[in-house]
Amino acid sequence: MSQTFTLCIATDTIVDDAQKIGVTADELSRIHIQVTAKIVPQPTLHLQLTYYIDVPTPSLAAKLDWPTWQTKQVGFSDYLWEETCLECFIKGSPVKDEAGYPKNAASYVEINASPDGRYALYQFDSYRNPSTLPPSPLYHIDKQERVGIHWANESLQRSPTYNSLSIKSSRASTLTRYERCFGILLNPLPKQQYAFNNTVIEYIHPCVILKFNETALYFAPCHASPPDFHNAHHWSKFEG
Repeated sequence: MSQTFTLCIATDTIVDDAQKIGVTADELSRIHIQVTAKIVPQPTLHLQLTYYIDVPTPSLAAKLDWPTWQTKQVGFSDYLWEETCLECFIKGSPVKDEAGYPKNAASYVEINASPDGRYALYQFDSYRNPSTLPPSPLYHIDKQERVGIHWANESLQRSPTYNSLSIKSSRASTLTRYERCFGILLNPLPKQQYAFNNTVIEYIHPCVILKFNETALYFAPCHASPPDFHNAHHWSKFEG
């Protein structure tokens, strides 16, 4: 199973954002982001999330805050959404507990990952609840250890810059591609369903925050207005 999402920029403040960054709104609108969600059965069953980010011009790429990968940085870290951040929200039907009763059906998980290796997974009982900052970490079912991600080694270096010819405008533009890939462990269920930390995955919402100097841009398959990644009305059905 593989599901690909094309992320679009939130346009509510795109003109002002472009002025702050020192580029045109058209340049910002040409940032291209795709996220692939793939079920990988081996060596352990996991959901692999791969983020491809194409920045359309060298001048814009030079302004992007993209932290360099550092093995020593790998581990849990809060407030990653204040920087360039690769995110994903997951929601679904709870697996019934030992007594046969389902847990909170409104709960969901937020995954944050920095290009430098830091990450965080948070558990929400309902929309932005609890509202404390930082949010409550997601723990394994035994409540003894925080849930983590594992990084795919092949994505830990920035791909080379390459040239692309725009067919519509017949003008050559130099794209800079950034890529990161990580996975979360899953449990198999009947009828080709998958559970993440005791939740059957039904909805998924990959999104990205790119920080250019001090200006944050928000990308998602579709947006609320103003942008709100937590708004589940804009999440996609998981095609697992």
